[in-house]
Amino acid sequence: MIRGATTEGRRFSRVRVVSMPLTDYSRFGLWCAQFTNGAGEDIRYLERDPAGALKLPNHDYWLFDSRRLVRMHIDDADRFLGGEVIEDPAEIVNHNYWRDAAWHHAVRRDDFAKEHLGLV
Repeated sequence: MIRGATTEGRRFSRVRVVSMPLTDYSRFGLWCAQFTNGAGEDIRYLERDPAGALKLPNHDYWLFDSRRLVRMHIDDADRFLGGEVIEDPAEIVNHNYWRDAAWHHAVRRDDFAKEHLGLV
């Protein structure tokens, strides 16, 4: 799906904010990202401490076309509880700003994997 969509000109990108040292789940995600990156997605990584210094939110969210926002709800055991569609324009603007700030400071997947796991 990603390869077909990016061939048609659509863009898929994300920043994963991760705690250090990496958890097993984050290491697995880092390994898997090589395949979606290979299909055309651009996944980048940002460590949690610099993200906190940038005052980025401590919740997961998706932006679609920079104008549709879905905030993810996850419990203390890291179980996904569902997504909430946010329609407030000011909230959407804030999340676009946070996305752009995270992107500016994030590291390409391959560079992050090489530095932290010796992988490419």
